[in-house]
Amino acid sequence: MKNRILLIEDDPGITITLQRLLAGEGHEVVVEKRGDFGLARANAENFDVVLSDLKLPGLSGLDLVRELQAAKPRLPIILMTAHGTTETAIEATKRGAFDYLLKPFEMPELLEVVSKALATSRLISDPVSLGAPGDARDTLIGSSRGMQAIYKEIGRVAAKPVNVLIRGETGTGKELIARALCQHSDRVNGAFIAINCAAIPETLLESELFGHERGAFTGAEARRIGRFEQAHHGTIFLDEIGDMTLGTQVKLVRVLQERCLQRLGGRETIPVDVRVIAATHRDLELAIKEKSFREDLFYRLNVVVIHLPPLRERREDIPELVQYFLQKHGAALGVDNPSIHPDAMQFLQSQPWPGNVRELENVVRKILLLAGGFTINAEHVRTATTKPVDSSASADKSLRDYAGALLAAAQRGELADSRARLLEAAEKEIISQAIELTHGNQLQAARLLGLSRLTLREKLTQFGLRESGGPV
Repeated sequence: MKNRILLIEDDPGITITLQRLLAGEGHEVVVEKRGDFGLARANAENFDVVLSDLKLPGLSGLDLVRELQAAKPRLPIILMTAHGTTETAIEATKRGAFDYLLKPFEMPELLEVVSKALATSRLISDPVSLGAPGDARDTLIGSSRGMQAIYKEIGRVAAKPVNVLIRGETGTGKELIARALCQHSDRVNGAFIAINCAAIPETLLESELFGHERGAFTGAEARRIGRFEQAHHGTIFLDEIGDMTLGTQVKLVRVLQERCLQRLGGRETIPVDVRVIAATHRDLELAIKEKSFREDLFYRLNVVVIHLPPLRERREDIPELVQYFLQKHGAALGVDNPSIHPDAMQFLQSQPWPGNVRELENVVRKILLLAGGFTINAEHVRTATTKPVDSSASADKSLRDYAGALLAAAQRGELADSRARLLEAAEKEIISQAIELTHGNQLQAARLLGLSRLTLREKLTQFGLRESGGPV
């Protein structure tokens, strides 16, 4: 028997093309031009797949999905549109759409999606019911194929009671994905608590997560409610989970398994209902082999995985990101409606962006300052992104000269700690440069240096450095 496909499309040219394509694959294609007529036809007859445009007369594609999924929850619906946005991509999959195609798409891509829909038409689950969505547009920017796939995945899993692991390079925006998952879930009215596991010293992380009772350890002068308790009926985001120590991993596994915890120094068992979203830039599979990450924790977090692509793999999103950051930082810097020359935008798109979206945002802030309110040109961008070629060589020479001077002084008997002084000077220099590179962001600087934030603060005080990197 032929598979029956209902095509709802008001563009005659697209209708003819798709009808011929699908019929050529052996499918029976029924066509409707209006959304309300298509809904009535789908309710009255049996179809294997519905392929619908998003913008239709009579009834929109999103409303069609809602109405049809309520009546026939196992009928796969594929939406097509030339006006893809973050909200519609997430909303479509939230309402139960099987997939979402952004025009213009390749015909093999369409056939592949239709084939998957037909193969799973008897296995489609009931539509997902979510709380009121948040404003995802304030957090997620980009309409590339890679980001469209991310939005679809958010829509599919946001309201499911499963843990999610977000994987991607540093600076790609993993916390933004976590927030979008929360905003589009049925926990949207609960707490969203983010913890950076790499930024909190090992001795404090366990107390931060699970809390402690008074007297649990030296300095515990009062009871502390941990972040898991604070996130009860909400969401907790564990960033850089790969940096968590094995001891804390053991206790996290217990909390995930038993859905309850005990504060440090306490005996009371406290139930917690928390949805866990974790993120890492590390290779967790390798960490498991190296015995630095627990396999049982990995499988508890690895229920759903979202891979966030680096910026270099979605360069088509750079213009949209740049315009967003120009407006955001232009307002803060007193530059109204900042503009950018096409050559400058092309130059930005050609860069490798090892620091991903975070690096791009920092560069946009720099070029706004360089342009001084005038149109941003390629030279402004070049100046903001070019690093001095001989900076490392001059630093090496300066360090060599200082080492020679210290050794000469030691040879004259004037000092006995030349090695300690040289190491202190080198440490001060690298910390100063890290703070300057991150524009005073101590958390980012600590990551670059491989230090905890607390240790970095102690070093800044020790060396008399300000957040800008210069001396106090």
